[in-house]
Amino acid sequence: MSESTATDLFLPAAAADCRPLWLVTEGGLEGWLASQPAAAAAWVRANGFQGERHRLLLLAGQDGELAGAVYGLGSLPSADELGVWHVAGLPGKLAQGRWSLATPLAPASATRAALGWAMGCYRFDRLRRTAANQRQASLATPEGADMAYVRRAAAADAFARDLVNTPAGDLGPAELAAAAEAVAARHGGKFRQVVGDELLRERLPAIHAVGRAGPQAPRLIDLSWGHERHPRLTLVGKGVCFDTGGLDLKPSTGMALMKKDMGGSAMALAIAAMVMDAGLPVRLRVLIPAVENSVAGNAYRPGDVVRTRQGLSIEVGNTDAEGRIVLADALTLAGEDEPDLLIDLATLTGAARVALGPELPALFTPDAAMAADLQRLGMQESDPLWWMPLWDGYDEDLSSKVGDLNNVAPHAFAGAILGALFLRRFVANPARWMHVDLYAWNPKDRPGRPVGAEAQCIRAMFAMLAARYPA
Repeated sequence: MSESTATDLFLPAAAADCRPLWLVTEGGLEGWLASQPAAAAAWVRANGFQGERHRLLLLAGQDGELAGAVYGLGSLPSADELGVWHVAGLPGKLAQGRWSLATPLAPASATRAALGWAMGCYRFDRLRRTAANQRQASLATPEGADMAYVRRAAAADAFARDLVNTPAGDLGPAELAAAAEAVAARHGGKFRQVVGDELLRERLPAIHAVGRAGPQAPRLIDLSWGHERHPRLTLVGKGVCFDTGGLDLKPSTGMALMKKDMGGSAMALAIAAMVMDAGLPVRLRVLIPAVENSVAGNAYRPGDVVRTRQGLSIEVGNTDAEGRIVLADALTLAGEDEPDLLIDLATLTGAARVALGPELPALFTPDAAMAADLQRLGMQESDPLWWMPLWDGYDEDLSSKVGDLNNVAPHAFAGAILGALFLRRFVANPARWMHVDLYAWNPKDRPGRPVGAEAQCIRAMFAMLAARYPA
């Protein structure tokens, strides 16, 4: 599934000739069996089906033809407790044909079921000669589901995953800018970019320094949308389209997944697309410093001192900590508009993965109430984040003898916190700022989440923004 097909995944709610699909918990199995014909109940028992999570059992009719299916939800208290990932494995398991949910669901659960189905249909096969594992089953629109939200969220999810999955040879700074321009055009927004040496003329020297050695010119992508009278919401996304580590070169194992180092920009654009599609009353701005961190004769060096838009100078302790340097200029520019809320998203540190693993993006903000709200919504949306401390005691570890600060500390402790503290130096109003350090990748296969790109925190962020700025 791509973004363009995310709106065509469902049959009409009243579609005819659909086979029934039951969603059954382990605790609800006996009650469901009691409602079925004796032959069907005997078949289920003979196959040892216990309602195990993600287990599918096809049911035969009296004529031997496929009559329906039952799908396990595991230990959930009831089907109305399901999250989007409970049913996301269904599209890859169900037999070809037309299906409809036979289990009654509350509207919120029906919405999650529909979204799980849509997200489970995602495939990235645009670069294959023959598409693999194409979805063949079709699902009738679940009764009561908020399909406007389902289509919005599924399209944003597919868009972000497509960007992250695309090889760097096909998605450099110019192609990332074109993707942002297309998002702006689709929703009536404005787009501009500052490219190459124009970055120096427009006082964005840190972006230029990191990206000048790349095969494509570095740039700042700038998308805006909404009415000037509305509260200002600014999203900043790290757009390092490939990261060699620079002159502090990564080993091959560390470089293998670096096409995903622009994951923060993909999430920022996906959230922006949801905000614009929903018509939230905000003055939206998206800023993406788009570069490649490459090796060439003009690459920035360890020990160099990089100037920034804010005026602070950065001693380069390691060229592989480039994301925070390009974000410095973008965050400074963002603060000049005095936004009501500033959110930056970045695949910033390996330390965040060591602390929380690949599934939990690290959230940094001084606003405890906002952090708690976002964590709650993340759990509700099956899109979790985890609040981490901005520990002031570590701030001095970024000191420099030749510049105003260093981009790394002289030790390996608290790397995710130090990355956030570095960024905070360039935020005009930290009280209205959130930083998300995310992975943007699934390292293992799970139902609905194959190995590859993952759109992290976009649904949680949209839920928080929709509550903060109700349409």
